[in-house]
Amino acid sequence: MDRGKPGTRMHILSDRSGLPLVVGISTGNTRDSQGLKPMLAGLHTRHDRDRGRDYTFGKLHADKAYDNPDPRRWLRGKHIAARIAHKGIESSERLWHHRWVIERTMAWLTSYRRLSPRYERHSRNYLAFLGLAAALCCYKRLTRLTT
Repeated sequence: MDRGKPGTRMHILSDRSGLPLVVGISTGNTRDSQGLKPMLAGLHTRHDRDRGRDYTFGKLHADKAYDNPDPRRWLRGKHIAARIAHKGIESSERLWHHRWVIERTMAWLTSYRRLSPRYERHSRNYLAFLGLAAALCCYKRLTRLTT
């Protein structure tokens, strides 16, 4: 029996321009930092033929909800620089010019009627509609860039 916060939490990993790369869901009472590892594990890197190795990203910007020693240590082991505001020490306003991108992406995805509020009874259906909404966001960006 779940006695925590009801609902569903969306986890989204996007690139610098706001395109959703990986989407996922969890229960409403899970911490944001617990959704970080599955998001990064679900990100497939592409092979760079010029350099002869896999392409990976170097920085991860996140808000204070991800300020735990475990995710920082895990990111350091993956050679990813963590730009996470510390709780009680620094203001998250410094990172706002990077974080507004993910806020905009969340607004794009929740603008679809099927996602907000959640109408689906099964989580796999909700995740499928979330993935479809992410694909539509990428498609809209592609058509805007090519026309």
